[in-house]
Amino acid sequence: MRKILVVGAGQSGLQLALGLQSHGYEVTLMSNRTADEIRTGRVMSTQCMFHTALEHERDLQLNFWESQAPRIEGLGVSVAAPGSFDEGPAQRAIDWVGRLDGYAQSVDQRVKMAGWTEAFVQRGGQLVIHGVAVGDLDYFSRVYDLVLVSAGKGELVSMFERDASRSPYSEPQRALAVSYVHGLAPRPEHPEFDAVRCNLVPGVGELFIMPTYTFSGRADILFWEGIPGGPLDVFKEVRDPAQHLSLTLDLMARYTPWEHERTAKVELTDAGGTLAGRYAPTVRKPVVRLPGGGLVLGVADVVVANDPVTGQGSNSASKCAASYLASILEHGDRPFDEEWMQQTFDRYWNIAQHVTKWTNAMLGVPPEHVLNLIGAAGALQPVADRFVNGFDNPADFENFFFDPEKAEAYLASVAGAAAAE
Repeated sequence: MRKILVVGAGQSGLQLALGLQSHGYEVTLMSNRTADEIRTGRVMSTQCMFHTALEHERDLQLNFWESQAPRIEGLGVSVAAPGSFDEGPAQRAIDWVGRLDGYAQSVDQRVKMAGWTEAFVQRGGQLVIHGVAVGDLDYFSRVYDLVLVSAGKGELVSMFERDASRSPYSEPQRALAVSYVHGLAPRPEHPEFDAVRCNLVPGVGELFIMPTYTFSGRADILFWEGIPGGPLDVFKEVRDPAQHLSLTLDLMARYTPWEHERTAKVELTDAGGTLAGRYAPTVRKPVVRLPGGGLVLGVADVVVANDPVTGQGSNSASKCAASYLASILEHGDRPFDEEWMQQTFDRYWNIAQHVTKWTNAMLGVPPEHVLNLIGAAGALQPVADRFVNGFDNPADFENFFFDPEKAEAYLASVAGAAAAE
């Protein structure tokens, strides 16, 4: 029986460990926290998982909370009119909602990772609570047939060399601030179904609102992404959760008043329900050769860390785990050498490259043809629907989003079909 070590117990590490376990591999999972410590800690992320990523969880029967989490059936986009917030509350220039072909869901990662960790142990896996250092990996590479590093932050990530050709940014492009809340009223434009709301404030940043499930039931995530140095970049020194939420709501009142209208009864889900930080979007080379000659393979955020502006983090982690699992199963009893590791990453990069290209494009000033697409979606429902389904399948953006001529041809075809009807 092949012995595999997974370092890191997030979405990708746990999904991969549980997947390998289900196929009879002897898997050791190393985490720096127990399930109870995860459960009682601070929120770790925002997450909205779309259909393909949810299918990977269903394939492994890991969809423990599917019946409890809100079904997210759409995604709405609002754009503040440039300059409308200079003297007072912003006004909307664009507002529409697209419908997803398959529903999305969000589960607080404290709930999911604690539950999955316990399931891994209950199914016979070996869990080691240990904060792994770079120096530990030499020994582990001699003990295990394969060492996978899925701890997306900290010392271990620094082992992996930045791939400058795939990493256009060397500094964080957004300052991030998250609040998990109860009591948010429904969006009046679509009270009959749940949707993620994407609010774009040109030159300032973005506010995302997504329904989620946490320990205390249904909740919503308020997520500001602020351009560094701008008016949203004010959370760095805030330590008090109540102050964090108050600041979040004050910014909503000015920059997204149409969302602030829903917040009269909002309160934090718990004392750990806030998070702030920033990181530079980075693609790294996937294989590290250790001083003793052993090899380790990076997983998910370790090797492809995109800004969360397109909501792809947990989706990419799930897709990476599924891709790596397939590569391991197909490899049989052959050695996990450097060539195989590179090929395994390249297989995942065929998926991830579309996410990286799209996310990096969304971090910049949108060109005219993209503004035309977003504007047209308000009048042409097929455009809105196709745009939001790109969150599940970012590869489709190659067909109509990046190239001005393709965008123009697509809009003309949809408008022509609408006129014919």
